[in-house]
Amino acid sequence: MKSAYLNDEFFSRLETLALNLRADLNGYFGGKHFVRSYGQTVEFADYREYQLGDDIRRIDWNLFSRFEKYFIRLFTDERQMDVQIFLDCSASMGKENRAKAEYAVSVAAALGFLSVHNMDKAVSSCANTGSNNGLSVIISDFLTRKDWKKAVDYLTYKKRQVLAIQLLSPEEEEPTYSGRVSLIDVESGDLADPRNMKLRITRSLQLAYQEALKDMKADIKSFCASRGADFISVTTDKPVERMLFGELLKAGIME
Repeated sequence: MKSAYLNDEFFSRLETLALNLRADLNGYFGGKHFVRSYGQTVEFADYREYQLGDDIRRIDWNLFSRFEKYFIRLFTDERQMDVQIFLDCSASMGKENRAKAEYAVSVAAALGFLSVHNMDKAVSSCANTGSNNGLSVIISDFLTRKDWKKAVDYLTYKKRQVLAIQLLSPEEEEPTYSGRVSLIDVESGDLADPRNMKLRITRSLQLAYQEALKDMKADIKSFCASRGADFISVTTDKPVERMLFGELLKAGIME
């Protein structure tokens, strides 16, 4: 799918940013994420007194000549993280709204680009989800009967940082329908589904919908917060780069 949101100018602006983790990780060496443990880089961090078994090549002989004690030089440690991107491909994410699907793919592509550009790994399979080694992003409208909370629980159990991005079309955020309409559940694909119904849209029904949507967002946000996960909700009429440069920076996911 060719996206109208992605172009060279957009990617050049992304090159100035990086994904950020709030906690240390057990990823591979060779990345760009500083962790609190000490490692093998060339950037000096601190000294500590020599202990039996330490590499004698790290002894600072200048300090020995001053204090007649052995101290070794410690250096910063940088790790590579795994970035998992889970993209909801259900019917409500694009079967009836191509713009919504393109937006979701663009967000996934931008996050994948940020990962690779900053020497991280963009993981295409979750068969072997590592522990405490990166960021998992769920891109969905969360308009589903599936238990997505189990997925968040599993990922946080694996000590991964989780970001849930809810994408809603402007019509889903604030419907403008009026009069008599037929509501069809696109997820089931069955016109005979008992959940399908004919309704007369009134002002009170619109208000009830807005309250229900507000409650749903609050539930997602509350659940994610209770698991230490981040949650943002955006509409697809907002430019992708504004979402990335605005919402993700505000949440501390990007820096």
